[in-house]
Amino acid sequence: MSLSLAQARTIIDAALAQGRAEGAQPLAIVILDAGAHPVAMMREDGASLFRFDIAKAKAAGALGMGADTRILATRAAANPVFFQSIAAATGRLALSPGGVLIRDADGAARGAVIGAVGISGDTGDCDEACALAGIRAAGLSHGDMQ
Repeated sequence: MSLSLAQARTIIDAALAQGRAEGAQPLAIVILDAGAHPVAMMREDGASLFRFDIAKAKAAGALGMGADTRILATRAAANPVFFQSIAAATGRLALSPGGVLIRDADGAARGAVIGAVGISGDTGDCDEACALAGIRAAGLSHGDMQ
């Protein structure tokens, strides 16, 4: 299964609704497919200059390393030079919660990574909560299953 535009839009809409419910600062959201190609992206009015780039780095980092950015941040604490090298070499790794793998929820490909969402704008915890709400609303699964 591949990640559709309709699913990506559902993720964005539900993530924004969660952000509004939590009183979040303006968010930027990037949805990438499994090959790290953009499927959908948006930036709310008032989101600061770097939010879009950070959201994209969260999504790409989760895909590139095969784990949500919350998990990557924990791993980076134990091996900072390795993760700094990846960030410097790729420019696509942000080690803050809010980058979440998107997994297929049904069929033969159940559990397969089909993309990632990256959200930036509020605290990492809030960004991640919005990402998870969006993924659930699209009927998909999420996260590191190792």
